[in-house]
Amino acid sequence: MTQALAKLVTFEEFVNWLPENSGVRYELHNGEIIEMAQPVGEHEEIKGFTTIKLSALIDRLELAYVIPNQVIVKPEGKDSGYFPDVLVLNRANLKNEPLWKKQSTISLGASIPLVIEIVSTNWRDDYYLKYADYEEMGIAEYWIIDYAALGGRNFLGNPKQPTICICNLVDGEYQISKFRENDRVISQTFPDLKLTANQIFQVGIV
Repeated sequence: MTQALAKLVTFEEFVNWLPENSGVRYELHNGEIIEMAQPVGEHEEIKGFTTIKLSALIDRLELAYVIPNQVIVKPEGKDSGYFPDVLVLNRANLKNEPLWKKQSTISLGASIPLVIEIVSTNWRDDYYLKYADYEEMGIAEYWIIDYAALGGRNFLGNPKQPTICICNLVDGEYQISKFRENDRVISQTFPDLKLTANQIFQVGIV
């Protein structure tokens, strides 16, 4: 069993330490190695469904985007590294990424048209920590898919209900639009996307 390092570590130390094929997911949050909870079935179904729908649009419209499987997103100047649930990369900007070829690491917001996090029990990471870092990086669009309504009431309303928060960068700050039930999800990156919030939420319901 791989043991997480007890002390604070640098990003380079984290990348060199990352175990391969351990079956456990880790992220680096401000120098602290965090063992991520194993995703449940619904989480993975929504991730797969969203990836398929976006990939189909990328293919049909012949966009210069790609959705990789395992890429680290590193906020500049921080000892942090995230593995987003869904990450859309702008292939044209990868030549400007200093850590791309050797470490599969992205550090420039211009390389990321869209990033998606599907909320798990550690919901504060998505709504606060990653929100702030993705905004600071200049990532144009950030989705927070909270299918189980785990987040705080200030995000989800009272009573809480499943919500997709889409954060679009405007003058360096995120502006949040919320989508619920039969609302059509509006994406600046993929304006041709035709999905409602419920179509995404109900993928995991048998």
